[in-house]
Amino acid sequence: MTMLQGRRAVITGGGTGIGLACARDLAQHGAEVILMARNLDRLQAAAAEIEGASAIQLDVTDDASVADAFKSAQAGGPVDILINNAGIAAASAFHKTSMEEWRRIQAVNVEGLVRCSLAVIDDMRKSDFARIVNIASIAGLRGGAYISPYVASKHAVVGLTKSLSLEYAHTQLTVNAICPGYVDTAIVDNSVANIMAKTGRSRDEALAELTKNNPQGRLIAPEEVAEAVSWLCSPLSASVSGQAIMVSGGAI
Repeated sequence: MTMLQGRRAVITGGGTGIGLACARDLAQHGAEVILMARNLDRLQAAAAEIEGASAIQLDVTDDASVADAFKSAQAGGPVDILINNAGIAAASAFHKTSMEEWRRIQAVNVEGLVRCSLAVIDDMRKSDFARIVNIASIAGLRGGAYISPYVASKHAVVGLTKSLSLEYAHTQLTVNAICPGYVDTAIVDNSVANIMAKTGRSRDEALAELTKNNPQGRLIAPEEVAEAVSWLCSPLSASVSGQAIMVSGGAI
C-alpha cells in the first residue's frame, strides 16, 4: 500500500514499543520515516530494520536538541507527519510525589510534545497535507490512582490536541490523539515490576491489576495502536481532527 508515498514522517520515541510499531506501519504505507529518540544506538538498530528509515538523536526536554534534530530532519524537505510518541511514566502516592518528579514527567510528556510540534507547525499550517498524532493514554480521559503526574500530563495532551485542531481547522493540518490502555511495552514491564516490588504480588497478579479495566482482559499490542495512527495519517482521514481515540479493548 502506498497511500503515504512521498510523505515524510517523524516519530519521537521511535526506537521501541509504540513508536517503532508506528514507524514500521507508516513505512509499509509508503512514508519515509525518521526515528527520533535519546538512545542513538538503539535508534539506529531500529532504523536499520526499516527500508529507507533514518535515525536522529533527540532529547525532547532540550531546546537545542529539538532545534538541531528537526533542522536535520527538514534538510530533506518538510515534515508531513509528526507522531508525538516520546513519553515517560512513574507511579507513587500523590503525597509521596516530589515536585521534581512532577516536573520531570511534564517536561517530557507535555513540554517535549510542544517543542516538537512548534518545530514543524509553520510548514504544516501552509502545507496541502499535514498530520500530527499525539500518543496520549486512556489516562488522558479518566483518573488513575498513584499516577497523578502521568494522568495530568496526558490530560494536557488531549486538551492541547483539541485546541490545535480548532486553531488550524482552516488549514490542511489535522491534529488527533490516540489514547491506548496498557500496551505491551517496556513501560508496562516496568509497571509490573514496580507492583511486584511494592506489593509482593506475582507477575501474573501484577499483570492482572493492570488489565482489569480492559474488558478484553489483555494488554494491547503496539501494532494495534500503530494501525490507528496510520489511519489518522491517511488522506481519507482529512475530516477527522481534534479527536481522542481510545484503543483500549472496549473500555469506555
